[in-house]
Amino acid sequence: MTFQLTLHLKREHFEQIERGEKEFDFRLKTPYWQKHLINKEYKTIRLLCGYPKRGEKSREMLVRYRGWLPKIILHPHFGKKPVHVFAIRVHDRIQ
Repeated sequence: MTFQLTLHLKREHFEQIERGEKEFDFRLKTPYWQKHLINKEYKTIRLLCGYPKRGEKSREMLVRYRGWLPKIILHPHFGKKPVHVFAIRVHDRIQ
């Protein structure tokens, strides 16, 4: 069975993906994301700018699911120490 992964993004990150400047979206390696990413078969990812109202197509993107990579990154959003993340590929836009 294949599923669609939905990711809610901050406007800044949504717009970077929209412009083709951002290849990965990072999610902390937590039990929640392990459950949702490991051993799941996704076909697409629905990227949402925040929590849009139903039908707000300008705040929604669909990309092909191309998997994820385990990474250790240093990013201000996650604090001052390096963290383990799932780097989810978000660059293969469908619409």
